[in-house]
Amino acid sequence: MTRTPHGVQFEAHRPDIMGRNGMVSSGHPLASQAGISMLQKGGNAVDAAIAVAAALNVVEPQMSGIGGDGYIMVYRRETGKIDVVNGTGPAPYAANRERFADSGIPEKGILSVSVPGLLDAWLSAHERYGILKLAEVLEPAIDLARNGFPVSHHLARDIASDRFLCEFPTSRPIFAPEGRPLGPGDLLYQRDLADTFEKIIEGGTEAFYGGELAEEMLRFSREQGGLLSEKDLADYHCTWQEPISTTYHGYRVYEAPPNSSGHVLLQELNIVETFGLKEMGCNTAESIHVMVEAKRLAFADREAYMADPDYVEVPIEGLLSKMYAWDRAGLIDVACTMKEVSPGRPHDYQDGSMAGGPVAKSGKALKEEGDTTCFVVLDRWGNGVCQLQSLQTLFGSALVAGNTGILLNNRMTYWHLDPGHINCLQPGKRVRHTMNPVMVFEDRDEGSGPGELVLVCGTPGADTQVQTNLQVITHVLDFGMTVSEAVEAPRWRHLQNQTESTEPREMEDRLQLEGRFPDDVQRELKARGHTLEILEDWGASGSEVIIRRDPSSGVLFGAADPRRDGYAAGW
Repeated sequence: MTRTPHGVQFEAHRPDIMGRNGMVSSGHPLASQAGISMLQKGGNAVDAAIAVAAALNVVEPQMSGIGGDGYIMVYRRETGKIDVVNGTGPAPYAANRERFADSGIPEKGILSVSVPGLLDAWLSAHERYGILKLAEVLEPAIDLARNGFPVSHHLARDIASDRFLCEFPTSRPIFAPEGRPLGPGDLLYQRDLADTFEKIIEGGTEAFYGGELAEEMLRFSREQGGLLSEKDLADYHCTWQEPISTTYHGYRVYEAPPNSSGHVLLQELNIVETFGLKEMGCNTAESIHVMVEAKRLAFADREAYMADPDYVEVPIEGLLSKMYAWDRAGLIDVACTMKEVSPGRPHDYQDGSMAGGPVAKSGKALKEEGDTTCFVVLDRWGNGVCQLQSLQTLFGSALVAGNTGILLNNRMTYWHLDPGHINCLQPGKRVRHTMNPVMVFEDRDEGSGPGELVLVCGTPGADTQVQTNLQVITHVLDFGMTVSEAVEAPRWRHLQNQTESTEPREMEDRLQLEGRFPDDVQRELKARGHTLEILEDWGASGSEVIIRRDPSSGVLFGAADPRRDGYAAGW
């Protein structure tokens, strides 16, 4: 090992943050502090999570906010129950394929906006499981929005990169108030957003989906030629779901179900488990090759079978079958890449009801990098939250909705417009998502509930997410990395023709490697047939956050990816 300040067996430039009473790891240190302050007030993991979520809306505005969407995974240790709150919004009722067929869906602007779902998920989770008052939970975010905070170098670069954001009349006064983009150390004020949070405290979801805030968002949308309607907002409700899971070397890994791409991570783990990464070595050409090939197979399946389960039957039982994983793993040659990758037949591993493959449900016939944030929380009682929230790409649509301070998403850009594609745009349908919250437990016999919680982790990064999570989880479980070592390890990302979530979807397959991978690993991967693209040493997308819990002592170990502004805070 090259000696680094905090490396134990591998490189690490930051220490593991340790604590006994609680831990938060998020995309910004001020947001992590907001979460810890809730735990110190006697709040639980859900209270802390909503405080972090709201603070990130303020201090990391390019990544997420209540004009967007997300997922919340909640674990209650007392009951052993794991819930997923699906806060992803559908396409507006006025959005249809024909409207965009000729010109495509714009990347920015009002026609890129889908129904915001995140706020309903926040308030639903808090109402069910929170113990502090909503005013207490939102107080740190209100303070940061009203009184300002210093812009980081990372945020300053993102603001300067979005010309539309810096020029649009409702966005410019916030992000370029003196005719220039805010720079590092400048104070960013969002007083309208602070007022919006206070209105939400007073009026709850009704204020956002049916009251004064809804009226202002709809007025703004109509003025700009958008598609959002009163019915779109009034009809929206988040969904509480059961997680999906698989086992991996004595652990059980939980994920969000479709319309999340969480099944892809579980399929990848099922496939690589048949090879034994530990024997191949950490970040060797052989282990990377096998993981990339497993990713290619799982992404081919996603492209064929996964969309909004309210509109299509997703063969999730077959996709997660261990026998199906063995079948798919048999296609991998450890010496060379597969020339072609096609979807498998997961319906053959169902209970028989899916013999014909994916079909529409009765009454509903089918006709570049995303930017998101992820954070994780564990409290003194052993409860946990893994939460992802997003505007889609940087600053979403780049439109602040009138005087609300709310940046609207551009989630419409994830839709396909091919009428034969399973993820084709339909009014009221939820798009296929890349966000996937992750929890890992010691495995128990089926039916007895989860064992002891071991890891809570996740990352932003669109289609990078399930690839980064695969690497980080195996770094910890197979190779014994500390959490800091796992998030700092050199990282790869595979781009796959016709399977990317954002345009352009047609491309040459290529494997991106951070420059820290040794030359011999690069040579061996080329020899196996991979087309390589070498990035800067820390150039991979994604920003992993992670907490490990020692089941025997209850001690918590937290880390956040240094590739963005993330920090962990413990207590």
